[in-house]
Amino acid sequence: MARRPTPPGTPDRTGVGHVADLVRNAIPPLHPAGLPFVAAPLAVAVLGGKRKWVRRTGLLAAAACATFFRHPNRVPPNRPGAVVAPADGEIALVDTAAPPAELGLGDQPLPRVSIFLSVLDVHVQRTPVSGIVRSVQHEPGQFRSADLPEASSVNERNTMVLDTPAGDQLIVVQIAGLLARRIVCDAQVGDVLTIGDTYGLIRFGSRVDTYFPAGTELLVEPGQRTIGGETVLAVLGSTQSVVS
Repeated sequence: MARRPTPPGTPDRTGVGHVADLVRNAIPPLHPAGLPFVAAPLAVAVLGGKRKWVRRTGLLAAAACATFFRHPNRVPPNRPGAVVAPADGEIALVDTAAPPAELGLGDQPLPRVSIFLSVLDVHVQRTPVSGIVRSVQHEPGQFRSADLPEASSVNERNTMVLDTPAGDQLIVVQIAGLLARRIVCDAQVGDVLTIGDTYGLIRFGSRVDTYFPAGTELLVEPGQRTIGGETVLAVLGSTQSVVS
């Protein structure tokens, strides 16, 4: 996810080219799922260009959607065993809880970190560890406020189970909220994902839970802000290796 370095010997760009590079690096790219939401109000702005209020409303709506669907580059840490935050947001819970019942993994409480995403946060989800996708399950449910503890068990959700090369298993759950009525998960069973990869998106305001192997020491606290793909939530006991 990092910006590709400039090869040695590449001449410096100047003038308009340099300004264009600065703008490109400062403005996050747009997640593909946001393209229709940006294109529609832009079309309204163009078609209603003779009416100032229509043009301004369309442009403002397009800018708001582009902000919501922003997809900034992130650079995951190279620390062995690190588990990074799957989303931007605020840590709502650091506790233990049984994994989602639909997985059939039993009711033994596992360490859990819940991240609440407001409508102002980046809403793409990123893979917390490198590993193989063992399971992806969607569970219909309610649309209660995602910051409530019971949202983990009663709200609509999408669960992904990851097996790391070192034999650890993590569970990541995308949870809908009051405004979040659409969960996107691009990962499929058998996919090999790398830490920090973008695999999904939730619209608009939501929550992401991460369940860790029993005995994992969590390194974060409630109220802490997370940066998806970069903030380290925990370090697994077994050394993380590179997925081939």
